Amino acid sequence: MRHPVKLALFTLFLLAGVGPSLAIAQGASGESLWEIGAVGFAATQPAYPGASARVNRGLALPYLIYRGKFLRADSGGAGIRAIKTPRFELDLGFSGAFGSNSNDVEARNGMPDLGTLAEFGPRLKWKLVAWPGKGSLRAEFPLRGVFDLSDQLAHKGTSFEPELTYERRSSAGWSYNTSLSAVWGDRRLADTFYGVAPGFATPTRPAYIADSGLIAMRLSLGVWRDLTPDLRLFGLARIESLHGAANLGSPLVKQRAGGLLLLGLKYTWKRSDRPAID
Repeated sequence: MRHPVKLALFTLFLLAGVGPSLAIAQGASGESLWEIGAVGFAATQPAYPGASARVNRGLALPYLIYRGKFLRADSGGAGIRAIKTPRFELDLGFSGAFGSNSNDVEARNGMPDLGTLAEFGPRLKWKLVAWPGKGSLRAEFPLRGVFDLSDQLAHKGTSFEPELTYERRSSAGWSYNTSLSAVWGDRRLADTFYGVAPGFATPTRPAYIADSGLIAMRLSLGVWRDLTPDLRLFGLARIESLHGAANLGSPLVKQRAGGLLLLGLKYTWKRSDRPAID
C-alpha cells in the first residue's frame, strides 16, 4: 500500500504536471478564484524516452484549482508565484511523471524500477506576443530538481526543459495549443534512465555510464472543448525524438522516437463567485 503522505504528494504532482499539457484549466480572464471537481483520463506512453515498452494508465482523481496572487494551483502547475509583470512571470512549482515496473520493461529486467518522479524548482514564463483573435505565443524555462516518490524522495538529478507554446481558441468552440520543447538532464538524471551499473550488466546489456545532455525533443498538440459549463473534454498527442540525444549508445535505448496519447474529462463540482487574481 502506498504511504498516505506519498499518495497526497503524488496526487498534487500528478495534477500539477499533467495539467499544463492537457489544458485542464486555462488562465483566461473571468475564471473563478477556486474550483473543486474531478478529472479522469486514459493515457499510453513509453516507459521512458527511448523505451520500446509502453505504460498504459487510467486514473480518476479529485482536483483543486486555486488562482491567488501568489499561491497558484492551476493549468500552469502548482506552486508559488514570486514575480509577475505584463510580460514576465517567475514561480516556484511542482511537476511529475509516472513510473514503471522494470519487470514490465524487457530492456530493464532485473534492474531497479523507475519510480514516480516529482520535480520542483523555478520557472520563468515569457509572454512573447498576443495576436487579437489569433492566439498567443509564450516561452517557458523550467529548471527543476527530480525526486523519486517511490524511494523516500531520493534525488534523481536536475532537468531543464525550455518550451515554446502557441495557444488559440477557435470560434467553433475548440481550443488548442501546440508546443516544441527540449528536455536536458544532468548526469544523475541521465543515469536514472540510461545508466547500467556493472552489477546489472548481462551478455545483451553491457554496463554503461550515462552522460549529461539532451534527453529528447518533444512536439505536442493539446485540444479541449467545454461540453457544458462544468464539463470539459480534453486530449493530448505528443511525438518524442531522441535524434541527437546524449545517450543513444545506452543499451536501454531501443528506439529513437515515441509518442504519447491521452484522452480525458474534467468535471467542475463547485467554483468560487470571486474572480481569479491575475
